[in-house]
Amino acid sequence: MRVKFSYFLLLLAAVVVLVNVSCKKTKLLTTGGELQFSTDTLLFDTVFTTQASFTNSFKIYNPQNEKIRISSVRMANLNGYGKYFHLNVDGYPGDKVPEIEIAPHDSAFVFATVKIDPTNADNPFVIEDKIIATLNGKDYELPVMAYGQNAYYIAGKTGDSVETLPTQTFLTDKPYVLMHNVGVEPGATLTIPAGCRMYMHADARLFVYGTLKVNGTKTDSVIFQGDRLDRNYFGYEGYPGEWGGIAFMPQSQNNELRYTIVTNCGNSAGNFYPAGIFVSKDFSTGQQASVFLDHVTVSNSIGYGIMSIGGKITAENCLAHTCGAEALALVRGGDYNFKNCSFIVYGNDKVSHIQEPTAALFNYLQIDDTHYIGGDMNATLTNCVIWGSLENELVCDKKNEFAYNVTLNNCFIKDGTDAINAAVVQNACIFNADPKFADYNKFDFHATTGSDMIDKGTSTNFIGIGTDLDDKPRQHNTIDIGCYEFQD
Repeated sequence: MRVKFSYFLLLLAAVVVLVNVSCKKTKLLTTGGELQFSTDTLLFDTVFTTQASFTNSFKIYNPQNEKIRISSVRMANLNGYGKYFHLNVDGYPGDKVPEIEIAPHDSAFVFATVKIDPTNADNPFVIEDKIIATLNGKDYELPVMAYGQNAYYIAGKTGDSVETLPTQTFLTDKPYVLMHNVGVEPGATLTIPAGCRMYMHADARLFVYGTLKVNGTKTDSVIFQGDRLDRNYFGYEGYPGEWGGIAFMPQSQNNELRYTIVTNCGNSAGNFYPAGIFVSKDFSTGQQASVFLDHVTVSNSIGYGIMSIGGKITAENCLAHTCGAEALALVRGGDYNFKNCSFIVYGNDKVSHIQEPTAALFNYLQIDDTHYIGGDMNATLTNCVIWGSLENELVCDKKNEFAYNVTLNNCFIKDGTDAINAAVVQNACIFNADPKFADYNKFDFHATTGSDMIDKGTSTNFIGIGTDLDDKPRQHNTIDIGCYEFQD
């Protein structure tokens, strides 16, 4: 009898527990907590060909053991781009979303529709906004990205990864928009013809492991620029650092950029050197990128203009100007031949020029206060301009354990002390004379009457002097210094 009674008590206790559990309400989390999204970016990657709408979806997760109440789900409306998107949260349209409750370890569906007229040339190429969900007073943001008009979109990879392209020739019927890290794969050749329009997103950098051929013309230069078309955002002018730059990696060979403009660049996209054009070398294997620059302009870089760490550059009739760091930085050696190029930096309201000179030629790269790494330097600059608003615009330095063969022929240089390193060979250079630029405030670096750049260049050892940056013929007997030939 005792056994039966004990069993009855245990059974009764179990029933009471079950009743209590089943009647207990799930607790609502009223402070703290977190939200999780099913994706890190909501990407509408359809390339539109007609006016269209496209719907994508994601989930908002509740990872807590308590029920949560989301007080708001909405578009951030960055730059007014929220008008392109419409939300539906668990069946409620975006403008009428009530507080949404999500059970423990459950989720809510959010549908987002984008509607864009892809033929509207006034649309930005890339439309970015954020979806904001608020939990207990804290906002959680999900980036949203859509394509705004007809173009060829190349979405690379983020972080330290690169999406590489096989051999191909870009078309000219629509612009190209590059996002994230895009590269030319080893052994491949990317050809960009005259008339091709290149727009780079804020986090874009082009890494060249193979070969890049840019075949612009004077009347149809290829321009690499930021993809923000709403210039009012930048005060109706270009802004330094709108995108990264072009990086030639050590295995990259036979690169040619002709009549190419690289502008509003130089941020550290891809966690890389902030330079409009970067050329490199692998010192462990000896592989050295080689680049030929012909009628190339690099301007308005928030970082360097042209930078090389041990690379190989041949450049003719080029201009690098208005940079936050050096317009020309050749460090840790390398092999260089610059003819009739101008490197000019004046500070303005967007680019500071108070410390870094316009040009630096070093056979080493300083690591910290006491450590450096080096390489042999072979550099010849002929008929080049190195100028700016500082007292000394050219810095040359070397470490004795590495070769330093630097020659300046008929160059026009701002150097207040004429104290260029004694190891530099100087032939018929002109120091601190008035260049008489047409208007440096408007980036017009043509010489005007009376400039000492006129007729002071040399044509010795030139094979085919060709034309200046304006495509005007050079005067064979009295060639000028710099990228422009004076026109009477």
